[in-house]
Amino acid sequence: MAIDHASPLALKSGGATGGAGRDEEAENQRWPPWLKPLLATSFFVQCRAHADAHKSECNMYCLDCINGALCSLCLAHHRDHHAIQIRRSSYHDVIRVSEIQRVLDITGVQTYIINSARVVFLNERPQPRPGKGVTNTCEVCERSLLDSFRFCSLGCKIVGTSGGHRPRKKHGGVDGGKKKKRAAVKEARSDSEHSCTSTSGGSSDKSSVVQSFSPSTPPATSSSYRAGNKRRKGIPHRSPFGSLIVEY
Repeated sequence: MAIDHASPLALKSGGATGGAGRDEEAENQRWPPWLKPLLATSFFVQCRAHADAHKSECNMYCLDCINGALCSLCLAHHRDHHAIQIRRSSYHDVIRVSEIQRVLDITGVQTYIINSARVVFLNERPQPRPGKGVTNTCEVCERSLLDSFRFCSLGCKIVGTSGGHRPRKKHGGVDGGKKKKRAAVKEARSDSEHSCTSTSGGSSDKSSVVQSFSPSTPPATSSSYRAGNKRRKGIPHRSPFGSLIVEY
């Protein structure tokens, strides 16, 4: 079965020698021989051998033969073999957990419930950017995940657990946003305190300068208070109508 070399799961050419060749061989031995060809296979295409049949959609795979996608009519030649069924969700290939966990360790891969069945995705599903409040993402394609998982698909697990893979930096999420917000508030407070200190210092300097040029007002005493209260009464004025003579 030819492997698509454009895929991140593609096997390298057999020209590698020395330490690189040994590392590649050890890496391939970590996984069953059918896994990488399975992930590189295109499913839900018309079967070439049974193109005229009513049900000729290829959604089966034989783990023993590893010879590509099969339709339901092809299974007649694989009766004693271990064949699995591939399903589709939102144009992505999935397989039921009950089928794959018998032959493969899927620890760390997030599972989903689709049509009342728990499934895992075969290949990565890149996400432009995580949603708001996301604290955990896939180590390979950065798709949003639950906190207890590391990968969104079987393909991401193969890439993510390889020796030369470096996990991408995690997004800050909610905690990172809170830390940034706290730092911004702290910085704003320090700036405001600095401005207040400089302003108060300037006002005190100005007041000291004014006091040096003009004497301060002495405090009021009891004598001055009493003298101020005993004001002299003014000259009384008679009514202008007092001297008016009324003639009849």
